[in-house]
Amino acid sequence: MDARRVAILGAGTIGESLLRGLLSGGWREPSEIVATVRDEERARELEEQHGVKVTLSNAEAVAGARLVVIAVKPQDFDVLLGEVGGLISPEQTVLSVAAAVPTAQIERHLSDGVPVLRAMPNTPATVHEGVAGLCAGAHAGDDHLAMADEVLSHVGRVVQIAEPYMDAVTAVSGSGPAYFALLAEAMIEAGILLGLSREVSTQLVIQTMFGTAKLLRDEEMHPVELREMVTSPGGTTIRAIRELERAGVRAAFLNAIQAAMERSKELAEGDS
Repeated sequence: MDARRVAILGAGTIGESLLRGLLSGGWREPSEIVATVRDEERARELEEQHGVKVTLSNAEAVAGARLVVIAVKPQDFDVLLGEVGGLISPEQTVLSVAAAVPTAQIERHLSDGVPVLRAMPNTPATVHEGVAGLCAGAHAGDDHLAMADEVLSHVGRVVQIAEPYMDAVTAVSGSGPAYFALLAEAMIEAGILLGLSREVSTQLVIQTMFGTAKLLRDEEMHPVELREMVTSPGGTTIRAIRELERAGVRAAFLNAIQAAMERSKELAEGDS
C-alpha cells in the first residue's frame, strides 16, 4: 500500500474541488491521486486539466490507496459500497463527504475495523472558502481525524464535532449558502425597487456581503458588535431593523434551520 496514495471516488463538484485543493496546496502530487467518474469523456477532461489518473473503475482506484474519499451522491452510496466495500482493508481510511449518510451505515458495508470519517463540506469549498463539519466513526482515532482535517483544510475550514450534531451542521452550513443567496436576491430586488440598475444593485449587495463576512471572520467581530457599529441612534439602519423584527425574520431563520435539521435526520434514516 502507498501511504501517500489518495483515491477520490466521484470527482463531481465537491470531489474535483478537493482534488484541486490537494494539488494547489502541494499536499499531494498528481501521481499520488486517482479519481473516478462515470463517463470516459469526463475522465479524459480531468486527466488533461489536473494530470491525475482518472478511471471508471472504483475497484481499481481503491487498490493500494491509503485514503479513500467517497464523494458520490447519497443515492449512489449503496451501489458504490457494494462494489468496493469488500476491497477496503483496516489499513486504509475512508472519508465520506456525502450528505446524510451516517458512519454506521458505511461501516456495515466494510470489513471489521476499517476507520470511517464523515464530513459535511458546503458549496463554497469549490472556491476553497468552504467549511466542513467532521466526525469519526467507531474505528477512527485521533490520527485518522487529523488526516481528514488536513485534507479538508485545503478547501476551507474544518470543525470537529460528535456525529449526532452532523444534522445541525447540514442545516446551518450545508444549506447555509442557499439562505445567503436568498437574502442577496431579496436585497438586490429591493435596490431595483429603489431605482438602482440590476448591475449596480448586485455589485452593492454582493460586495457588502463579502466585506461583512471578512470583518466577522478576520477581525473576529461578534455579529452584535458589527450591527451596533452600523446602527446609529434614530438613523436609517435602526428603522430597517425594526421592520425586519416586525416581520419576524429572526424567528423565521430559527424555524427554517430547525426544519432543515429535521429533514436531514429523516434522510439519514432513509425517509425519501
